[in-house]
Amino acid sequence: MNTIKKFFLSFEQSFSLLFLLKWTFICLLIGVLTGSTSAVFLWSLEWATNYREANLWIVALLPIAGLIIGLSYHYYGESVVKGNNLLLEEYHTPKKVIPFKMAPLVFLGTILTHLFGGSAGREGTAVQVGGAIADQFTKVFKLSDANRKIVLIAGISAGFASVFGTPLAGAIFALEVMVIGRIKFDAILPSFLAAIFANYFCDVWQISHHTHYSISTVVALTPATVLWAVLAGIIFGLASLLFSKSTHFWGNTFKKLIKYPPLRPVIGGIILAITWYLIGTTKYMGLGVPTIVDAFNIDLNSYDFILKLLFTSFTLGAGFKGGEVTPLFFIGATLGNVLIWFIPLPMPLLAGMGFVAVFAGATNTPIACTIMGIELFGIESGIFIALACITSYLFSGHSGIYSAQIIGSPKHVFYNNEKGLTLTDVDNKRSKN
Repeated sequence: MNTIKKFFLSFEQSFSLLFLLKWTFICLLIGVLTGSTSAVFLWSLEWATNYREANLWIVALLPIAGLIIGLSYHYYGESVVKGNNLLLEEYHTPKKVIPFKMAPLVFLGTILTHLFGGSAGREGTAVQVGGAIADQFTKVFKLSDANRKIVLIAGISAGFASVFGTPLAGAIFALEVMVIGRIKFDAILPSFLAAIFANYFCDVWQISHHTHYSISTVVALTPATVLWAVLAGIIFGLASLLFSKSTHFWGNTFKKLIKYPPLRPVIGGIILAITWYLIGTTKYMGLGVPTIVDAFNIDLNSYDFILKLLFTSFTLGAGFKGGEVTPLFFIGATLGNVLIWFIPLPMPLLAGMGFVAVFAGATNTPIACTIMGIELFGIESGIFIALACITSYLFSGHSGIYSAQIIGSPKHVFYNNEKGLTLTDVDNKRSKN
């Protein structure tokens, strides 16, 4: 009997070894390509931002940039216009391999958005690039639908990890974002391998750098500070909800009022360019990294977070390209900065909590965001970051920036009837009631 058990055990481990070798090879390819592309992307974003700041007249051409983006997607990219939601849809109901053109279209569209003054991020671009690159291996290696799900997770993981320099958070984000409340455990190894490889190959080029943040002051863990952290998390969750709803609102409004898609970013660009001229600041354009850094150190305007929320949701709703995550960092950090007015926690700690917690609520990925906070700020603030992220996740409700997310485990028992629905389905269902 023992001999038979040993035989089957060794047989199982042989399969595990084959699985490891197979996915190490595939993830190495994904990591090299995605990480290298992210390095070029980050360098391009830095160049676009510096050029815009040195030549502010270029913001007047934002409507033309919008027209180029609109026409490109209307005539060449209609099959990939859904962006991140297309990745989620293909994961849940596989139909066809994601066209590779998603990568160059979103890459160039994002650079144009930042160069001419749109308010957007970079995560969406990196995730789409990673997903599009990774899915090409479905054809190359003739992967089954089950293995295709794993390769999509690996691509998302690679893109996220390399663009932010957070391989642990990138790996968990890709696993967590697909289904709310559920993680695909057979994809854990490929997700981590892809994230680690992509992050390495992004750094090895040494043509771009990741911004470093730090929480300089952390308070002792007491019942009072825990309750204050939970209160902050509630506020961050409501901010996440507002951002998600605002992005969907502007997107639906533009679709309703302007039937010809290429005109949407043109009209949106005109409104943004005029607004930038009237307010006389570039603070809310692009990523807004300098303001995010300031949120950890100095008092900021009480309205910074709401203006960034408004401008980013409007920019993306109009059809410009980019991501939501870095603007969510901006919104969370600046909101945390002003919470010091009535929450007796250190400013750097509140800014760091908001940095990741608003992101957690908007993407429904509290575990990944907690890990990201620890990777960026250190373990000392880990418990406060976890409390903020988890509470924000709960209070953002069944909403999010990725409308194709499926609810695998509802956030509380009162909504068990929403299990298995997408966030779009939930919105439609509630609007009818």
